[in-house]
Amino acid sequence: MKAISYARYGGPEVLEYGEADEPKLGPDSVLVQVRAVSVNPVDWKARQGHLDAVLPAVFPVIPGWDLAGVVVRPGPAVPEFAEGDEVIGYVREDVLSFGTCAEYVAAPVRALAPKPRSLTFEQAAGIPLAGLTAYQVLHRVLRVRRGETVLVHAAAGGVGSVAVQLAAHLGARVIGTASERNHDFVRELGAEPVSYGEGLAERVRGLAPEGVDAVVDTVGGDTLRASANLLGTEGRLASVVDPGVTDYGGAYWFVRPDPVDLRALSDLADQGVLTVHVEETFPLDRTADAHRRSEEGHIRGKVVITVGPSGA
Repeated sequence: MKAISYARYGGPEVLEYGEADEPKLGPDSVLVQVRAVSVNPVDWKARQGHLDAVLPAVFPVIPGWDLAGVVVRPGPAVPEFAEGDEVIGYVREDVLSFGTCAEYVAAPVRALAPKPRSLTFEQAAGIPLAGLTAYQVLHRVLRVRRGETVLVHAAAGGVGSVAVQLAAHLGARVIGTASERNHDFVRELGAEPVSYGEGLAERVRGLAPEGVDAVVDTVGGDTLRASANLLGTEGRLASVVDPGVTDYGGAYWFVRPDPVDLRALSDLADQGVLTVHVEETFPLDRTADAHRRSEEGHIRGKVVITVGPSGA
């Protein structure tokens, strides 16, 4: 099969397109023919070696954790899926080795859910990591309730755009930080946009004078510090990028695979609650360019790699 791999840490230039062995199928896994793969910042951070302390690499590494595809064959202990089923998955293991940037992936059943029928493979591939991150932070960490005010940072990005839609669905008032060019997009998602940069705290206070009830931080650093001062009396703060959030009484969250949560996201997409904006697509042999585009930042929604036939 064709796949992308890298034999050492480094920049996009270490990514190589070529032949790889088709994965062996374990009893609790499903062999998936991959149709699309979402690029997440963690992909190029892992490629650069920044995750080595927690996720050691077994080289050569096939990058990627998200996928949308079609079941070729379920393992003998998998009654949940059958040949021909369309699925999405957040396929993360405890080491970096067998990722999703390949024509075929052996995905553990705990990482999969049915693909939303209403989304293309490219859109659906953008759901797993970003969607699970937003869903788990809003439901498990912040426990957002109807009528509360939620501040979502980088509201036009992968995680932020999903968090805005989910928080609005929960009945919250949503304020989203975004660049000026993305304000209309953020409004369409269901949030009141505010610009980044100097004066952010004043702009948020102008909309929520008594502070916000919850903050979803996807930026860290100075933005995180400013967020801690924007909380109301019982406000809650969570970051998905900066473990230093605990210094401000908040919680750090690293997304985990969960088939129940992933199925809930798929259902919400089919109910018209959740959609995914695909900023740009690249074929598998141009994965290095997809990584470069992701590293540039300022992406509206997701960058996606197509593998094989595209579309719904």
